[in-house]
Amino acid sequence: MQYFKTYLSIFTALFILSTGCSGVADQVEYDADIVIAGGGTSGVAAAIQASRMGADVLLIEQTDWLGGMLTAAGVSATDGNHQMPSGLWGEFRDKLYDHYGGPDELFTGWVSNTMFEPSVGDSILKEMVATEDNLRIQYGYRLSETASEGNRLTEATFINRDGETLTIKARQFIDATEYGDLLASAGADYSIYMETQDETGEEAAPEDPHPYVQDMTYVAILKDYGPGTDYTIEKPENYDSSAFECMCREVCNIPDEELLSCEEVLDYGRLPNDKFMINWPNRGNDYYADNLELSHEERDSLHEQAKDFTRSWVYFMQTEGGFTNLGFADDEFNTEDQFPPMPYIRESRRLVGVDRLYLYDISNPYELEERPVYKTGIAVADYPVDHHRRKNPVPKQIDFPPIPSYNVPYGSLIPMNTDGLIVAEKSISVTNVVNGTTRLQPVVMQIGQAAGAAAAMSIQQNIQPRSLDVRQLQAELLEAGFWLMPYMDTDPETIFFKPIQRVGLSGIMRGEGIPVAWANETRFYPDSTLTAEQMGTIFSRITDTTRFSNEVSGTVTRMDVLEVMMTFLDEVPESDHQMESSFTDTDSRIPEYFKRNGWLDGWITGDQFSPDISIKRAELALLIDRVFDPFAEDHPEIGFPNPIVDE
Repeated sequence: MQYFKTYLSIFTALFILSTGCSGVADQVEYDADIVIAGGGTSGVAAAIQASRMGADVLLIEQTDWLGGMLTAAGVSATDGNHQMPSGLWGEFRDKLYDHYGGPDELFTGWVSNTMFEPSVGDSILKEMVATEDNLRIQYGYRLSETASEGNRLTEATFINRDGETLTIKARQFIDATEYGDLLASAGADYSIYMETQDETGEEAAPEDPHPYVQDMTYVAILKDYGPGTDYTIEKPENYDSSAFECMCREVCNIPDEELLSCEEVLDYGRLPNDKFMINWPNRGNDYYADNLELSHEERDSLHEQAKDFTRSWVYFMQTEGGFTNLGFADDEFNTEDQFPPMPYIRESRRLVGVDRLYLYDISNPYELEERPVYKTGIAVADYPVDHHRRKNPVPKQIDFPPIPSYNVPYGSLIPMNTDGLIVAEKSISVTNVVNGTTRLQPVVMQIGQAAGAAAAMSIQQNIQPRSLDVRQLQAELLEAGFWLMPYMDTDPETIFFKPIQRVGLSGIMRGEGIPVAWANETRFYPDSTLTAEQMGTIFSRITDTTRFSNEVSGTVTRMDVLEVMMTFLDEVPESDHQMESSFTDTDSRIPEYFKRNGWLDGWITGDQFSPDISIKRAELALLIDRVFDPFAEDHPEIGFPNPIVDE
């Protein structure tokens, strides 16, 4: 890769920045390949991936933490993707397992399978970035302004609390901020608030405009200091106990056996080492703040108000609930008030991208043949649509329909008309309804990693991300351990996993979506057999197969498939048709050609071919992948070589 940088000036600038010397000038200017604004959940993933691909990366983070909502906001109970540990999400989770001693040690509360102390997550992420030679991080700076040449973002200036600035030129920028500040400053089109049914065609959207964002939360991490201790805080100035009455059974004057006990409420966010994440939605510490278009100073003021509301929650539980033994954890956050460095922001500005993800795209990805956005997937998700709107000035509860697991299209990261910019975090191009499921930590981490890969590849090829071949990006992500189709019943350790992913992304073989509450599914059924009718449907997506359905009846065998497949391979030399088979249990000469080309790997053991047994879906996926290569550019009718859907 050719870097457009002066190595000496870069090294000098980074040395000054990383040492934090008091002699730092008021303004420092330098260049980088990729600049990532925001070291949150997506930003740190983007930085690691781009660095691993050889790009020179500068990550700029406002706090002194990495991980954003996953760590710095204290939301260390992950939502979703437990059965699909895709990419860096899986790598990060494995390191948590190593730290605590296995998965069971992280299943401490009932809201998540993976719960950990925020400080541990921050330490793990910092250990991960420390191994990346191409990655530099500057803490303590937030975006100030940007500059463009035509429609291309070329420069961004960041400022710290002392008024010192960094001005950076880059070939590619990634917006991983919590509010979508970079995309807004760069002039990219975006939307806020809830779209109506008329605007999106989503039945779950409101009929009338609803100009409110989701509630935010300023999380607290409490610690159990033991029986007989008293860590009751000073009564907050604006304390109002009525806000929390009937939050749990013991603090409700109206008998209601359906209410959870206060212990159960606390166990919701129980973390290892007798700590508790306070992020309770029902008469809890959610707080409304429409802070998207405000200045940093105005946001900071609202954040302080949200902290006070959480203090009131804590004071209520200590005094009304009797939990005086619970106090703010003194070993989590290096902050004066013991709160996390940042609040939990559920909703930000949302890009108007090359494509936009709608509820009907994820409810049934195959229904609209003209919108096969699943073919461009770069991240998978299984969490339901979940909005927090009880504290809005006009509270609105929406009956969102159940959804299966789904994937996020690449086009939702790419601005329609702004070059030099990829968008990640919660600001991707989705509708407000869909934001309720794409905003969760494991999904956002994958989105960031995909953004980092796309930025690095765009620089390598000297093109804009909008022109990047999606199949090349998907191939890179598959090598990085991604699920791109949300087939939770497939095993990435087997030879069949990547072929199943590729034939799924091409649309040749399809899964079945199954809504399952808080852990939705899409199943591929890799061990299932196929009928002739099912096989005919699959092959009809490749070529004319009427002869297949006419010649085969009942359950399809391995030999049935190979015999029909052979008729598609007109280039096979006659000598190959006449070769003697090396298989011990069949007189057929056909399998030898398939074996010699490596097309039967995973089918056979030794010389045992077993031609008469029924073929499994996983075996068929591997065969189709190797024979037809759905990702190949010379098969546009099979795959979708650059399938960004332009609205």
